Amino acid sequence: MSSVQAVLERYAEGVPYEALARGFLSFERWTGDDPRLLVAEAAASTTGQPFVGGIEPAVSRFRAAFVDTDRVDSLADLAAIDREDDALVAAFGAERKRHVLIETASVLADRSDGDDLATLRNWAAEADHYRYDEDPIGRITGVGPSSFQYLRQLAGVDAARADPTMVAFVERVADDLERSDGRDDVPLSTATALRTIASCEWLALVSSFRPIELDRIAWWLGTDPDDRETAVAVHVR
Repeated sequence: MSSVQAVLERYAEGVPYEALARGFLSFERWTGDDPRLLVAEAAASTTGQPFVGGIEPAVSRFRAAFVDTDRVDSLADLAAIDREDDALVAAFGAERKRHVLIETASVLADRSDGDDLATLRNWAAEADHYRYDEDPIGRITGVGPSSFQYLRQLAGVDAARADPTMVAFVERVADDLERSDGRDDVPLSTATALRTIASCEWLALVSSFRPIELDRIAWWLGTDPDDRETAVAVHVR
């Protein structure tokens, strides 16, 4: 469908989507390739807070309290922290985020042979997001399709989420395609999180854009400009 490329190119105009995607794929972000911080960022996202004012401050507090002090040297160390640890409560706040953090670290630590980053990357490459609820990490209470995909993105996988910005983006693209092509059978749906992800993957399949690039375009278009610029300044190293 030739019009898909044209529609997506209009949305991509002015968006530094390639650099934003490269930040994830090549670990050119504020957390680098530190698996402790990558897991912490994914866990911090599970309550739906934005990056600016939500995820970034929580992970920064975690890094100051546990990473910079050498209290946590590995995912195994992280898994051993008490969920009610005062420093962890101060850093992360919500019990849901603390639970996801520790349980995710535990799953990965059990698989690790000493190289935590390789373990995380191997999990992310092999994980099936369409069966996320059968995955040891996907079964953790508090982990849904979007946070599952976010952890895979953070581990360097070309993946898309089903957060509100992607839902809005897919719906806008679907409307544009229906109007431009005069057809009502465009295979795009946001009825569920997995259908939203599948829709993004279909768009990538029939265009030159990668799923993670479309994810970044959706994020850019759906984020307040001030927060967007702040996030980019922090995201890209």
